[in-house]
Amino acid sequence: MGKGMECSENSQTNMKVIHGEAGYVLEDVPHLTDFLPDLPTFQNPLQFNPAYSVVKQYFVNVDDSVAQKIVVHKDSPRGVHFRRTGPRQKIYFDSDEVHACIVTCGGLCPGLNTVIREIVCGLYHMYGVNKILGIDGGYRGFYAKNTVPLTPKIVDDIHKRGGTILGTSRGGHDTSKIVDSIQDRGINQVYIIGGDGTQKGAAVIFEEIRRRGLKVAVAGIPKTIDNDIPVIDKSFGFDTAVEEAQRAINAAHVEAGSFENGLGVVKLMGRYSGFIAMYATLASRDVDCCLIPESPFYLEGKGGLFEYIEKRLKENGHMVIVIAEGAGLDLLSESFQNTDLKDASGNKLLPDVGLWLSQRIKDYFSGQQKMVINLKHIDPTYMIRAIPGNASDNVYSTLLSHSAVHGAMAGYTGFVVGPVNGRHAMIPFNRITEKQNKVVITDRMWARVLASTNQPSFLNPKDFIEKEEPQTQTQLEDGGKY
Repeated sequence: MGKGMECSENSQTNMKVIHGEAGYVLEDVPHLTDFLPDLPTFQNPLQFNPAYSVVKQYFVNVDDSVAQKIVVHKDSPRGVHFRRTGPRQKIYFDSDEVHACIVTCGGLCPGLNTVIREIVCGLYHMYGVNKILGIDGGYRGFYAKNTVPLTPKIVDDIHKRGGTILGTSRGGHDTSKIVDSIQDRGINQVYIIGGDGTQKGAAVIFEEIRRRGLKVAVAGIPKTIDNDIPVIDKSFGFDTAVEEAQRAINAAHVEAGSFENGLGVVKLMGRYSGFIAMYATLASRDVDCCLIPESPFYLEGKGGLFEYIEKRLKENGHMVIVIAEGAGLDLLSESFQNTDLKDASGNKLLPDVGLWLSQRIKDYFSGQQKMVINLKHIDPTYMIRAIPGNASDNVYSTLLSHSAVHGAMAGYTGFVVGPVNGRHAMIPFNRITEKQNKVVITDRMWARVLASTNQPSFLNPKDFIEKEEPQTQTQLEDGGKY
């Protein structure tokens, strides 16, 4: 800990917080020595690795940290930081004693196999670890299924395949059984790949491991195709999802442009956050209307969606609408709104807004307007989820995996990894599970989408009252990145 710094612990979150001069705050992650103070240390074998010996200053300083905000004013405090990832000169596991395991949970996402591959290869090639297990079928695989031995040879070309070679599932989290299995198998490094629900489970596993006083490092690699994990710049698989969504949008555009009054409706992922729909729309430039959960819209009346569709069809003769799966849920019937059905992960089962919107459009134009339209509805969800990661996501997944490996070998535990303003950091579990990242519709990126599509803002005049608000801070300071 640097000079002039003091450490405290938040009793509500068990998060270590280090305070420094000029308002510096480090939201730290746990370390094995917090509850096992007499652990021996070892020389990092990377210093003898010919691939890395040519890299100057390869080991990161133990006090290196990454700032959460980079847009500041001259009188701003230094603000919140996270501990930087990377190899440390001293490590807390001897290579021969490491017995690692990897588990994938939740839905599929491009890049899962790349993450698995690079954890295995990182452990083997950088640290000489030979004992690595894959947990078959998600959390329940710890106690209900066989494990899969993983070596660099076995995972050599899995990054070229979609899905996960380990299998996945939702739910199945039984903390005692999972930690019992970890203890019985002699596992001392656990790598957990999954979304916010999975990482909440990982946090509980870590707490139970700490309670039992086990020398086991728990590292999370956050996964969500929706890009709705807070703090980190973006989630792996997102770039691939946006790229693949272009194919569906292009197909809708071709179909719509080939028929009189052609209308293409493309439903994309995004339960509560419309990032894929927003970025796919902006990248495509063929979209006339983008509907996301964060921006309410209405169908009928002046300024509504139906009026806009009619206007665009009369102007251009065709139209493409992109809708995120969680958009417009407030407009669906009460029977849908009141359903309490959930999947095994606890996510509320949503009705299909793409089919609903398509039917409402057909009913409106065949009934009130007596206007013939040719509507095509495209849902590429599982095609997008099932493909392998693209070049960008493969590189990104490699960096995430190596960050997790370096952190675990250095004795850190109870953390997830991810880029914060372009630098990879270790982030406490609670920071990425406390809320979901959402599109800020007062941000410039959403304004760019509206300018690209020329769609109205769909703010209902009955519900919206324009207010003058004082500009006390810039949008970029308050979460906007672009």
